[in-house]
Amino acid sequence: NLKESGGGLVQAGDSLRLSCVHSGSTLTTDALGWFRQAPGKEREFVGALSWNGRSTLYADSVQGRCTVSKDNSKTTVYLNCNSLKSEDTAVYYCAASLSGSIYQLRRVVDGWGSGIQVTVSS
Repeated sequence: NLKESGGGLVQAGDSLRLSCVHSGSTLTTDALGWFRQAPGKEREFVGALSWNGRSTLYADSVQGRCTVSKDNSKTTVYLNCNSLKSEDTAVYYCAASLSGSIYQLRRVVDGWGSGIQVTVSS
């Protein structure tokens, strides 16, 4: 029920917005967020937004550069990142937690998108 879009090739220092359409019935109650997996590395947490949009949580590596937001009317969650670095190159995955908690999402994901490639060229 999650489908990402907006990835591709960008230059270091550029900005990028990823979108994820949530087609399930739990958009307004799920915690939503993003993970990424770089080549040869484990999947890692990037950021999350609580079910009511009032709380966020970010990995140290993207803190201050990335923002997770959602538009309930468009049933879409976004990841906006600026000042991109080569180390941001990865497959990015949209994720959802039925718990509604950003802390639970970081540990247990109930639903995944199929992933989308982001490549940052230096």
